[in-house]
Amino acid sequence: IMVGVGRGAGEGVLVKNAEALERLQKIDTLVVDKTGTLTQGHPSLVDQKVVAGHHAEIVLAMAAAVESGSEHPLARAIVDAARERDVTVPTATAFTARPGGGVEALVDGHQVMVGSPAFLTTQHADTTPLTDDIDAFRRQGATAVIVTVDGQPASILAIADPLKPTTAQAIDDLRHRGMRIVMLTGDNRRTAEAVARELGLDTVIAEVLPEDKAAKVQELQGQGRKVAMVGDGVNDAPALAQA
Repeated sequence: IMVGVGRGAGEGVLVKNAEALERLQKIDTLVVDKTGTLTQGHPSLVDQKVVAGHHAEIVLAMAAAVESGSEHPLARAIVDAARERDVTVPTATAFTARPGGGVEALVDGHQVMVGSPAFLTTQHADTTPLTDDIDAFRRQGATAVIVTVDGQPASILAIADPLKPTTAQAIDDLRHRGMRIVMLTGDNRRTAEAVARELGLDTVIAEVLPEDKAAKVQELQGQGRKVAMVGDGVNDAPALAQA
């Protein structure tokens, strides 16, 4: 069944069977991912703060080297920023990824880690002196990414992902139909709440690792909710299957 939803000839929703439409009538809760679902999925570096003793372009180059092998949208934003600034990106070796946390590699003889403040704290990096700048970026709806060099914080990268032009109207339409909208994201709570305020979302469940999203959907179902989910098919696959 092809259901037309737009003006363009190629726009529509492919429904595998009629039963899916019947089940949709019972849905009262819609769970939505943030990055690439509510937002455009093309984050970009919008600001950078460096710790005394470090140079912004050098740290950015190191971060880009570490992230060059990743397909994550935040990683692409860092690599793209380095290219746009004509920064020479060195080669990274001994690359290690920590899903939902960060990445690390050896760059020019230095151990470089790039990740969320929460993750780097678990790696014994003291991000306390950066707290005010981190909070300021998050209040603006940006994701704060920390770069450490040899275990010491060197820079904060503020990465923002604009909302899709159609998101606000879609959320408003669904709310008027009586749908409860729940944002389920791995992003920091303060960042997620800034986006939620802009959209007037009902509920935010933030700082959730990809492997834990399905359990959050199950919790909503356990409350008697009939849940549908919109998200990408990679990190969100188990949660999509549960909804």
